[in-house]
Amino acid sequence: MTTTIESPPDTSKAPERSASSLVDAVFRAREISIAGALALLILGTCLANPRFLSDQGIKDLLLNASILVLLAVGQSAVVITRNIDLSVGSVVGLSAFACGKFVAGSDHGVLTVMLLGIAIGVVCGLVSGALVSFGRVPSLVVTLGMLYIIQGVDYWWAQGEQISASDVPDAVLGLGSGSVLGIPYLPLIAAVLLAATAYFLRGYRSGRELYAIGSSPEAARLAGIPIRRRILAAYAFSGAVAGFAGALWLARFGTVVADNAHGWELTVVSAVVVGGVAITGGTGTVWGAALGALLLTTIGSVLVVLKVDSFWQGAITGALLLLAISVDRIVNLRMTAALRKRNARHVHGA
Repeated sequence: MTTTIESPPDTSKAPERSASSLVDAVFRAREISIAGALALLILGTCLANPRFLSDQGIKDLLLNASILVLLAVGQSAVVITRNIDLSVGSVVGLSAFACGKFVAGSDHGVLTVMLLGIAIGVVCGLVSGALVSFGRVPSLVVTLGMLYIIQGVDYWWAQGEQISASDVPDAVLGLGSGSVLGIPYLPLIAAVLLAATAYFLRGYRSGRELYAIGSSPEAARLAGIPIRRRILAAYAFSGAVAGFAGALWLARFGTVVADNAHGWELTVVSAVVVGGVAITGGTGTVWGAALGALLLTTIGSVLVVLKVDSFWQGAITGALLLLAISVDRIVNLRMTAALRKRNARHVHGA
């Protein structure tokens, strides 16, 4: 007679699964709350002005949010690693002007223009990333310096020149004004990049390693994660997205000058943080960052519709940023306490 002895279930990973589910639940709640606030804002504005959600109003809202969503996606990859990129606005301006100069009076195709914008952004991102990851210079210092350097180069190159829409090929302008099934191209492009980035961050090991670096750089190093290469890649991605956004800026507006997207740096960071990506790194999703970008853009549109002074947009953005950081801190403290209690119960139960 053979007796089979069943081994007890392995509960060694129970706390880890429990912690992961708790974190996921917290940030799903953050995203749902942002979506709810956005819905209430739109509903309230429609009650005041029913034309706000007309066909053209919806298109304008999506077009206005597209570039900011793209920049928020790129910025999220950097912030998740516990760093920041303040140069994205200046990269957009440089890329837009460079692409405008490249296509002015020519018949260059859309793909060539997009690749040029991405290449410019990648170079800028690699410079910042190398200084942060290999030079170990604080990201705030590096990217602030890059912001001024890129702006200086852009102003020197432009010399007050302006690229007008009449100089840009129709194929490029068509990308910014065209649509498919009534949906403009730019929101579709932003949605595709958003979905692809979200899948990479959650579905690939190198994407998850960015979260590990932001959560605890020392633990990531002990786990054998190539921290410097991952941070460099995050900056290269952020730069590439900003350069791509610059090319799309040219397609969207046609007319570009040296200071396009000037001051967008803090707006992008605000969108990311308001969207639930912790400024201390390690948590958050690009979906939340995109919702944050859409919320800030909608606030700007609402203020215009309600004929409120544009000064209040900056004030509201700043208030939302402070609120988001405060909420992040409170949530992190409570979540840490909850995880400790769960782990303690598991240890005593074992």
